[in-house]
Amino acid sequence: MRDAECDRSNYDAVTQALHWLTLALLILQFGLAWAAPERLSSPDTLISLHLSFGIVIFIVVLMRLSWRLLRPAPPLPDDLPAWQRLGSQTIQILLYVLLLALPVLGWLWAGERGWVVNPFGLMTLPDLVAKGSSFGRFAGDLHGLLSNVLLALVGLHVLGALYHAFFRRDGVMQRMLPVSRRSI
Repeated sequence: MRDAECDRSNYDAVTQALHWLTLALLILQFGLAWAAPERLSSPDTLISLHLSFGIVIFIVVLMRLSWRLLRPAPPLPDDLPAWQRLGSQTIQILLYVLLLALPVLGWLWAGERGWVVNPFGLMTLPDLVAKGSSFGRFAGDLHGLLSNVLLALVGLHVLGALYHAFFRRDGVMQRMLPVSRRSI
């Protein structure tokens, strides 16, 4: 069936809320990262916020995964080619892996730089590596590289959603939209 109204079940409101919250947090994170000075001897407000929101993203993604165990994703269309099904599943898995790995890598990098990770001033998290650690420096380099990979994967995810909405017209994208926006 390829009309705008999908006969398949939609994502529930909690899944939708966590999905869109993750997107909003990622936009904020990349904005903070790009606005922060390149080299700092100590973190300023932007870096402290970036570290804090990284922890929030980590927690939100853990919530998403926990909820996903309780509420599996609606099935993809039966007529979706196997390569597209595999691509979709692979991108989903890689997005989750990166959304969990990037905050940990950032935390490691902060320790290497001697920065205190104190999410929103609520509590000080322990250093994962010693200041000047070569592993922490490697984690920082990997954090930068994988951030770009994450952006590319988000782009592919968006392109896939638009493909389903405007070319296949199979309702796949609409399943993640609030009820009032499902007419796209």
